[in-house]
Amino acid sequence: MTQERYNELVDLLNKANYEYHVLDNATTMTDQEYDSYLREIYDFEEAHPELKRDDSPSTKIGGVILDKFEKVTHNIPMMSLADVFNEDEIVAFDKRIKDENIKPEYVCELKIDGLSVSLKYEKGVLVSAATRGDGFIGENITNNVKTIKQVPLKLSKEIDIEVRGEIYMSRETLKKLNEEREKNSEPLLKNCRNAAAGSVRQLDSSIAAKRKLEVFIYHLPNPEDYGIKTHDEALKFMKDLGFRTNPNNKLVGGVNEVLKYIDEKCEARPSLDYDIDGVVIKLNNLKDHEVMGNTIRYPKWAVAYKFPAEEVSTKLNDIIFTVGRTGQITPNAVLDPVIVMGSTISRATLHNEDYVIMKDLKIGDTVSIRKAGDVIPEVVEAKKELRNGTEKPFVMISDCPICKTKLIKKEGQVDYYCPNTSCPARSIEKLIHFASKGAMDIDGLGDEIVEDFYNLNIIKNYDDFFTLFKHKDLIMSQEGYGLKKINNILDAAENSKHNSLERLLFGLGIEGIGIKTAKIIAENYPDIRLLYNATIEELSSIKDIGPILAQNIYSYFNQEENKELIKRLIDLGVNVLYKGARAKYSDKVTGKKIVITGTLSVASRPFIKEVLEKFGGIIVESVSKKTDLVFVGTDPGSKYDKAKELNIKILDDNEVTNLINELKSEL
Repeated sequence: MTQERYNELVDLLNKANYEYHVLDNATTMTDQEYDSYLREIYDFEEAHPELKRDDSPSTKIGGVILDKFEKVTHNIPMMSLADVFNEDEIVAFDKRIKDENIKPEYVCELKIDGLSVSLKYEKGVLVSAATRGDGFIGENITNNVKTIKQVPLKLSKEIDIEVRGEIYMSRETLKKLNEEREKNSEPLLKNCRNAAAGSVRQLDSSIAAKRKLEVFIYHLPNPEDYGIKTHDEALKFMKDLGFRTNPNNKLVGGVNEVLKYIDEKCEARPSLDYDIDGVVIKLNNLKDHEVMGNTIRYPKWAVAYKFPAEEVSTKLNDIIFTVGRTGQITPNAVLDPVIVMGSTISRATLHNEDYVIMKDLKIGDTVSIRKAGDVIPEVVEAKKELRNGTEKPFVMISDCPICKTKLIKKEGQVDYYCPNTSCPARSIEKLIHFASKGAMDIDGLGDEIVEDFYNLNIIKNYDDFFTLFKHKDLIMSQEGYGLKKINNILDAAENSKHNSLERLLFGLGIEGIGIKTAKIIAENYPDIRLLYNATIEELSSIKDIGPILAQNIYSYFNQEENKELIKRLIDLGVNVLYKGARAKYSDKVTGKKIVITGTLSVASRPFIKEVLEKFGGIIVESVSKKTDLVFVGTDPGSKYDKAKELNIKILDDNEVTNLINELKSEL
């Protein structure tokens, strides 16, 4: 077989794959012909491995085995979407858009119940595929994604591009896999979503190939780079390149058409060959995306409508109490195991005392269970008509279930807390959080191991994670701890020292600080020691950091014991610097406190704020002596008078327009 013949067959089979798996068109090629041509390709590649093409259809079979998945940083964060659950919330979303003087046109898409993926191509060739992860860092799943027949290894154009989509498993595939697994006495795969996620994370890509995963592509992160003006155009552009988009996508004219689409797809849901859990609604015009802007968590120009969750009934056998890392006491329902949306549920949080009283739950009740957002198990209600008099009333505990300290209830709050900062349950939960994946990500230190090390008195505070090597002999004397396991934990602890600052900030467990908020803090205070002198006013002026969070941060970094802890961490070699990309610099904006008043002609206020914050500008609401700039549009109000009185620099509408346009050109 010649190389010319080889190239001819690769192109022929790639074309057949595209027509069948992407376009859903019947092909004139028989299965026997396809297999025969593929066999020729195998033979040639075995004889001439150096001539194997990256886009060869043989790659779809898999066979690469990895030790672990590498981490991948997303250049453009993979944001999630805000959820809406009813017609009123959809209408409210539409109103927010119209309030920005936008005449909306929407693209409606089915919300596929699977696993998000990002695909990157260079000169039209697939170079990497990654999971969403935490939105900023995902896992490299390239080898497994290459086995998915709808993923083109080579595009119709030699283009550099990143696209995003959803990997899923069809219902028919799940059914066949489970029939085979049942024959082999293997555990059954619970549902399509879990099966897809588990398949994509197989270290052996030949296993992933056998799972027959599929994909729909739905998002182009940077459409403006390709001269695209609408989301609908972006979908067509990606389809022309060879990507498979969902045929149910629809361009609609307004909110009434959106509601009609939702009704139609809700009715058609059972007839689809794949699971969907809702409908995604996106503004079509990309300029409107700029006007609406984004929050730190999600875009304001799109929402995800979630279908009502499936509900089932089971028995509430008991209500037990757990202690969180902040000392918060949470009642939890102990249930007869029941399958909800493919998952077996035996526990569900009951949040707090008020929640249990409001639901009028009694031990022994028959209760209905659903998955809120199709994920978190939730007790919906007690079936009071089924009570027989043997049910026991709920009684809130008064003492900590672990250390027996008297519980307290903070003024104005519904939750009870254990005030004992040395409570073993609080301490263990804090330590588990510090080592967890979203925080310091010390691989191998699961909940039970952290608890073991706590009971051995070798981990009592965060810095103890980095002195475990001193206790190697003691750990090895414990059952189940071999040399390899211990060395892996020590290596993971050592590697975690190099994390960027936001992970440490999240791991410290400051009340109210999640991973995304920690990143915002790190961007503004790139050395943790800068937080020692940060004022509540300064912290409050940062976007998405309100007065309560500002107070929590201020209080934490003004406690000497916390400063001592950070010093010990630094002495042990733990990084306390931010390693991510900082905001762009402008001597006109960076670090300046800016007040905006009145209506400005250059753009909407949210967009102006977004541009300023990208250059490190600090948007504040009130004018004071510490204000650096005041942007004044039409109908400015009292802030303008206060700025003149304090002799603060004022930019009028024309000056603001020139400044914003100048900054935009540098983005």
